[in-house]
Amino acid sequence: MNSGQIKKELKKQLNALFKSMDFVSKNFLNNEKISGRESQVFFNIYQQLGLAWEFLGLQCRHRDGYKRTRDKKEACKICGKIRGTDDFYILLPKKGLKKLGVKANPNSKRTFENKKDAEIVNDTINFYGAVVNVDVHNSYKSNLFDKGINMAAERIFNVKEDNIECHIDNHLIHIRLRDRDRKSKGKRYGGFPWEIKKENLEHFPVIFDFDEKYKFLGLTILK
Repeated sequence: MNSGQIKKELKKQLNALFKSMDFVSKNFLNNEKISGRESQVFFNIYQQLGLAWEFLGLQCRHRDGYKRTRDKKEACKICGKIRGTDDFYILLPKKGLKKLGVKANPNSKRTFENKKDAEIVNDTINFYGAVVNVDVHNSYKSNLFDKGINMAAERIFNVKEDNIECHIDNHLIHIRLRDRDRKSKGKRYGGFPWEIKKENLEHFPVIFDFDEKYKFLGLTILK
């Protein structure tokens, strides 16, 4: 189906939906003769039709432009959505690539008063059991450790799968095992491979990927 056919079909569905909403509103919601119980039933139907309107509106690309409303706002000529309002739902294809939004990066050199004002994106999705979070913000002032410091602008990506958590930001990649069955014994340490004694390296099931010039290309961790 080409874009012209999609637009025609969407207009047809929206017109039918608007007629249904008008019919319920005029004949039942504003009818003083029906009981309160019946009125509530038709109110619920109207709300469900409104939900269908929101989902149809997500498919609209507003190709016919906008028109002015009585309260001086701009509404799409096809779906009626007010220009500049946020969508509360996202339609995803059942098969194939799923895409949510576009890649966001820090976009200001200004240092904001708090993280809320500096925030660009902070969104989380549970996708078939894997939890993914993207946090993008500009620089902001923080009282971390009771000291006034400026937090750097960053794009941070986190994914959690079973007992593994992966953190990626502008400066590092950190993989952490969160095994609840294995209690940590003693203090935690960190160090480069060459700082660990040779006899202790066998406790680290890590395989390094590198080229003929020993340039680091990646690593594999055996579970």
